[in-house]
Amino acid sequence: MAERFVYHCTLRWSDLDAYGHVNNSRFLTLYEEARVALMFAGGKAWGVGSFADGVVIRRHEVDYLRPVDYALGRATAEAAPTVRIELWVERIRAASFTVAYELYDGAVLASTARSVLVPFDLFEKRPRRLSDEERAFLEAWAVADGSA
Repeated sequence: MAERFVYHCTLRWSDLDAYGHVNNSRFLTLYEEARVALMFAGGKAWGVGSFADGVVIRRHEVDYLRPVDYALGRATAEAAPTVRIELWVERIRAASFTVAYELYDGAVLASTARSVLVPFDLFEKRPRRLSDEERAFLEAWAVADGSA
């Protein structure tokens, strides 16, 4: 069974809403940063660069469990506060896959999410099937029940 991919994402002042919490729409941006780190940087290091050539989101599902503050008490002059995002591949199909996420504010689970992604041929402007290399990369991050 694979381990989860762990990404520490720096919060930005612009992530906040009028109440001083990370805006709900920014959670998708935080999840995107973690997913891009896994698929584009991690995929390239694995020898799979094709995700950067085309993959689109078919669906997002986000559960907000508690607000996330900017947490000035955790910030320093050198570093802004961060959140920890753990992600893994939950399901792999012939022409789509599902990435699951958990976002932690310190030790507290603040949000869970899922994204269904579709490999996409940007030139032909149509979905495509996963290649054998892409499938092998995704299987390396597949966690059957979400626990590692």
